[in-house]
Amino acid sequence: MTSELRRTGRATRRRVLGAAHVDRSEANATAFDAPFLDLITDAAWGHVWSRPTVTLRERSMMTIALLAGLGNEDELRLHLRATANTGATEADVREALLHVAIYAGVPRANAAFRIARETFAAMRAAPEAEDKSP
Repeated sequence: MTSELRRTGRATRRRVLGAAHVDRSEANATAFDAPFLDLITDAAWGHVWSRPTVTLRERSMMTIALLAGLGNEDELRLHLRATANTGATEADVREALLHVAIYAGVPRANAAFRIARETFAAMRAAPEAEDKSP
């Protein structure tokens, strides 16, 4: 049985990452990784991302800064694409990445700026292109 937390998490995840991404991720889930999908749906999306304390835009900027600072490039690309749904602008991302340069290091920020430039350029070139990440 699906809990209210899971339902909330699925709805928030779809709103932020887009229905196509979530549908593909759920369709590709296996018995091996389904428990992980349940965990992130409940904990990350149902609990943290669904809290009313800050906006999706603000949460998006925090997430992008953290992913950039940790060097999680695949997740960074995913969340950069999600800015189309969260309301975070390229200017917002730039500000977040400037913080990364100061607090997490210039090499991490340099890589994140490169990834953001590439991701935003691809989004402008094909705004309706489907996300191919898992």
